Amino acid sequence: MNPELLALSIIVLLFSVIVHEVMHGLTALKFGDHTAERAGRLTLNPLPHIDPVGTILLPILLFVTNSPIMFGWAKPVPVNPLNFTDLRKGEFLVSIAGILSNLALALIAAVIYHILRNFGAPFLVMETLFFMVQINILLAIFNFIPIPPLDGSKVLMSQLPYKLAKEYQKFEAYGFIVLLMLWFIPVGGTSLLGFILRAGTSFFMRVFGF
Repeated sequence: MNPELLALSIIVLLFSVIVHEVMHGLTALKFGDHTAERAGRLTLNPLPHIDPVGTILLPILLFVTNSPIMFGWAKPVPVNPLNFTDLRKGEFLVSIAGILSNLALALIAAVIYHILRNFGAPFLVMETLFFMVQINILLAIFNFIPIPPLDGSKVLMSQLPYKLAKEYQKFEAYGFIVLLMLWFIPVGGTSLLGFILRAGTSFFMRVFGF
């Protein structure tokens, strides 16, 4: 990856994970929770969103090891569901807002890509748009996995009966371990987690015309 494309890819990744978190906060605000707003997290300024591991260390590590993918995350936006005017609906929409925002960014980038392709746009522009489609689909698929603390687990819990949701919430203490297990379980030349992400990303890339 040339330096210019790498720099643009990092900017796209940073922008995408920030939009993901901001949408959680904005949706929570719509349901009466001002926690993210008071914490100064409803902004596209990257500084309040930087996570030392997900925003800095991991992308650098992936670059140094010549990883075929660039990945990362921002610091989670603080949300207090007890402030929601409608708890069940609020938990569902706040949880899924980040996922939908990434799919929306992927769709917008895909539309622009297909339009510019007919006008002979520069290679760097097309590759950056392609990466924006791909990384946002990847972020959406990854976050939709129903393993705590990923958004998919919160989406699922918001739809479960109260007692069952409380039992499922206890699983959060082991979520990171389960994700590591999925990462190391081999499936078809990759890991089970890699297989899930690749299959989901391939499906949406075809939907978006790639």
